[in-house]
Amino acid sequence: MEIKILKQKPLWQMTGEEFLFLQNDSRQPNLEPNVSVKEDKRYVYGIKGLAMLFGCSKPTANRIKQSKKIDLAITQIGRKIIVDASLALELAGRKSGGRR
Repeated sequence: MEIKILKQKPLWQMTGEEFLFLQNDSRQPNLEPNVSVKEDKRYVYGIKGLAMLFGCSKPTANRIKQSKKIDLAITQIGRKIIVDASLALELAGRKSGGRR
């Protein structure tokens, strides 16, 4: 069975075998070299956004920002604070220093 011909055939004219063949064929991943996977960046803005991201209060979010643990994730221009959410969560999860 040629897939090209089956895809052009109306569903109501297909046999059960043809329909199942097409259904199983569609489940197999089609790897096309021209398809690019683009990650959508998620940003939060300000201390309030940072507090919502970490699920804490604004003063605690400010302490996290001031601790410089997540500096790579923060871009600040004047009073505007932009935080890359996924990078901030990753950086905050890392352990550094502390007692042994």
